Amino acid sequence: MPPSGLGLHRWFGRPIAGAAIVAAAAGLSLFAPAAVLPDIAEHFGHPLSGESLADQAGLPGTVLGAGLGLIRITALAALPLAAVADRSGRRPVLLAWAALGLGLTVAAAAMPTYWWLVVVLAAARPLLTAANTVGEVLVAELTASTDRAKALALMAAAYGVGAGVVPVLRAAVPGGLGFRAVFLLAIVPLTVLPIVARLVEEPRRWRRSVEATLPRLVASAPLRRAARGRVVAMGVLVFSAAVITGPANTFLFVFAEKVLGASRALTATLVVIGGGVGFAGLLGGRALSDRVGRRPAAAGALGMLAVAAVVAYSGSTLALSVGYPLGLLAGSAFAPPALALSTELFPTSVRAAVGGWLVCAGVVGSTVGLVVVGAVAGVAGFASAITMIALPAGAAGAVLIAIPETRLQELEESAPEPGAAGPPVDGDGNGPPDSAHRPKK
Repeated sequence: MPPSGLGLHRWFGRPIAGAAIVAAAAGLSLFAPAAVLPDIAEHFGHPLSGESLADQAGLPGTVLGAGLGLIRITALAALPLAAVADRSGRRPVLLAWAALGLGLTVAAAAMPTYWWLVVVLAAARPLLTAANTVGEVLVAELTASTDRAKALALMAAAYGVGAGVVPVLRAAVPGGLGFRAVFLLAIVPLTVLPIVARLVEEPRRWRRSVEATLPRLVASAPLRRAARGRVVAMGVLVFSAAVITGPANTFLFVFAEKVLGASRALTATLVVIGGGVGFAGLLGGRALSDRVGRRPAAAGALGMLAVAAVVAYSGSTLALSVGYPLGLLAGSAFAPPALALSTELFPTSVRAAVGGWLVCAGVVGSTVGLVVVGAVAGVAGFASAITMIALPAGAAGAVLIAIPETRLQELEESAPEPGAAGPPVDGDGNGPPDSAHRPKK
C-alpha cells in the first residue's frame, strides 16, 4: 500500500487527463515533420523521374537524414529542461515547455527554406520532448502501483492519437493539407492550454521529496553509484528502441508514397488501422506489464518491433501493410512496461532528471538510425538499411536482466530516497526480491 496523504488518483483522474492532453499536443507537433516529409522534400527539392531516392523524393537521402537528424539531436537539450522539474515542480515546467514548444511549431509554418524550417523545428523539439517526459513523471507520481501502468498507457495512447491526426487530415482534406497548414494546427492545443492548466496538479510525492532533500539541478545526480547500473541498462533499452522507431516511423511516408508509389489514401488508411492496433498493443503491454512483469514485457515487445520494421520495409505494398501495423502493435506494447520501469527505478528527487537522461539515449538512438538509414538507403535501398540497424537493436532487451523487477511495488519501495527509511538496496542498486514487496493478502 502507498503511504497515506499522497492524494493519489485513478488512472483516469482529472490531472491524468490534463497531462494526456499535453501528450497528445506533443505527439501532433513532434510527429508532424515526419508525416509531411514528402511535401517538404517536394517543396524545397526538385523531384525527377529517375530511380534514386533523391529523384523520387526531391531531396537527397543524406539531406533528409541530416535535417531530421539535426531536429532529433537537439532534443538532447530535453535533459536540463526536464531536470528543472526536480527543482521547480512538475506542473509549472510541464505547462511552460508545452506552451513554448507549440508556439515554435506554429512559427515553423512561416519558414522560407528547408534549413530554416529545420532550425525552428529543432528548437521546438527539446521543449515538447521535455514536456512529454515531465508529464509521464507527473502521472507516475499521482498514481498507485495498481494504476500506474494504465496511466502511462493512457499517456502513450494520447501521444499516438496526436501523432495520427496529421496523416488522416492530409488524406481527408481535398487537394491535400500542405506542410505549412499542418504546423499551424498547433494553434489548437496552444489555445486550450490554459484550460488544461486547471486540470493538472502538483504531485504531493514531489512536495515531500523537496521537504526531505535539498533540491538541486545536477544532471549527474542519477548517476550516483546506487543507480548507475539502472540508468545504463534503461539507456541501452531506450537507445535500441529509438534506433528502430526513429527511421522506421520517420521515413514511412517517403518510402510509401515516393518509393512504392502508394497513395495518400493508403498511408492514411494504415494510420487509421494502426490506431486501433496501437490501442490493442497498449492494452496488451499494460496487461503483460502488470501480470508477467515489466522486464519480460519490454524485452519481448522490442524484439517484435525489430521484426516488424524489417517486414515493413522489405519492398512491397503488401509487406508495408502488414509490417507497419505490426510495428505499431509492438511499439505500443513496449511503451507501458518501459515507461513504468523508467519511473519506478529512480527516486523522486531525481526522477525527472533521469527522464531527461533517457530522452538523450532515445535522441542519440533515433539520430544514429536516421543518419545510417538515410545514407545506406540512398545506395542499397531501404530494405538493407532497416535490416542492418533493426535486428541487432531488437536483441538489446537482454540488458534488462541487469535491473530489478518493479511490478507490484510502490515508488517508495522500488526507489526510496537515499538515506530514507525503506527497503535495503545493495551496492549495485538492486532491491530485495519481489516477494518482499508484494501486498499482503
